[in-house]
Amino acid sequence: MLDKESQMPDEVPVIRTIAMPADTNPNGDIFGGWLMSQMDLAAGNVAARRSRGRAATVAVEAMSFLSPVAVGDEVSLFGRVVKLGRTSMRIEVEAWRRARASEETTKVTEAVFTFVAIDETGRPRPIPAEGV
Repeated sequence: MLDKESQMPDEVPVIRTIAMPADTNPNGDIFGGWLMSQMDLAAGNVAARRSRGRAATVAVEAMSFLSPVAVGDEVSLFGRVVKLGRTSMRIEVEAWRRARASEETTKVTEAVFTFVAIDETGRPRPIPAEGV
């Protein structure tokens, strides 16, 4: 199980956004699917930059929600490549929240997304070497 950490990663977030009323479920809480889509966007950005082109989500490992996100919370998403294959990569994404009137941060969830680099026809393509 994930630990609730008290310090956000010391890096620039891939995405930083504000949870809005349109992102809520029927109970008025931020919808988990909205948060997962933000995480997929963050992972996709990391994948596109690393693969220098188009990449597609092929898998997401299980997520556990540690803390709710409220309307008005700032949500910061951090992503990093944790494993690189010939055409695929695993990207870890962490989601953190900060209440609008506070500096306190709380880890909300994390997941590992698997992406495959694809060409213009949608077929897998090799990921370029880092220095190329």
